[in-house]
Amino acid sequence: MELLGLRRVRLYDARSSCFTFLANNGVPDHILARWAGHTNVKTTKRWYVKPDVEDLRGAATTWDGLHVGAAEGQE
Repeated sequence: MELLGLRRVRLYDARSSCFTFLANNGVPDHILARWAGHTNVKTTKRWYVKPDVEDLRGAATTWDGLHVGAAEGQE
């Protein structure tokens, strides 16, 4: 990293990204917590599972479908 002029990154720094990826791909909460070394699932979800804009796209699509359905009913 030093040779290439990159910022030093520890494996620990990738925890949120890894747990978010696993959660978004169907890994159950209790498995995520165990993998993180937590006894409480809420701790893992609160500190390590971080939705980003792409994660929210599915919800936005659902809302858009509701809007389209309402508009069609008004015609």
